[in-house]
Amino acid sequence: MATITLDSDHNRNALSTPLMEQFLSALDDAATDDDARVVVLDHTGTVFCSGADLTETAAAREAGQVPAAKLVDLLAALWEHPKPIVAKVGGPARAGGLGLIAAADIAVCRTDSTFAFSEVRLGVIPAVISATVLRRLSPRAAAELYLTGEVFDGYRAASVGLVTRAVPPSELDTTVMNYVSALVKGAPGALSGAKALLRRRHDTDIRAELSELAAESAAFFLSEEGREGVAAFRERRDPRWMPPVVAEP
Repeated sequence: MATITLDSDHNRNALSTPLMEQFLSALDDAATDDDARVVVLDHTGTVFCSGADLTETAAAREAGQVPAAKLVDLLAALWEHPKPIVAKVGGPARAGGLGLIAAADIAVCRTDSTFAFSEVRLGVIPAVISATVLRRLSPRAAAELYLTGEVFDGYRAASVGLVTRAVPPSELDTTVMNYVSALVKGAPGALSGAKALLRRRHDTDIRAELSELAAESAAFFLSEEGREGVAAFRERRDPRWMPPVVAEP
């Protein structure tokens, strides 16, 4: 078994370019390691992944860029990886973090983990992660969760297909290891072939789809709403489009 750990606790394991580069390198290493029959995606700290590194995104945007290319590569590498990937979600996940979870073959979360597609509340859209997420979620759930940006728990994540199972906190480690134990009973070549069969269910080339979605994402991040939403989040204030709070008589 190979374990890849998101280890950037200072920014809640946000998807910065350095973190994604290290993640891609670790995936490459696991793919060629004969002793690594299964890859477990773990994390340090109390947050699984908070999504994009908005500090980095804001800086890049001032130069007219959005660092989405690495996320494209990362999601594609996870989705196409030849070995089974099990995500161990021991805390909250937001935005891009949900793309990672959806890209894993099996995902186990704590029942008290929380999730949200928070992009619309920042003036942007969950474009790039849709390549993996919409392959998991039921259409009605996707519409509700994408459009409202509301927070939901592990039970709901399991019911809509974002994760495989939601378990009590005390059972997370054991459940993940039970999946690992079951997976290593499969022949390596057969597991890789079974993953290819599962990918074949989807007609779209995921890399081409991700590239198109990255361009769409960039347009929103560079828009007036995107600039305002990210600035409001970093400044801990409501964005301008929020209706004023009216006191009840």
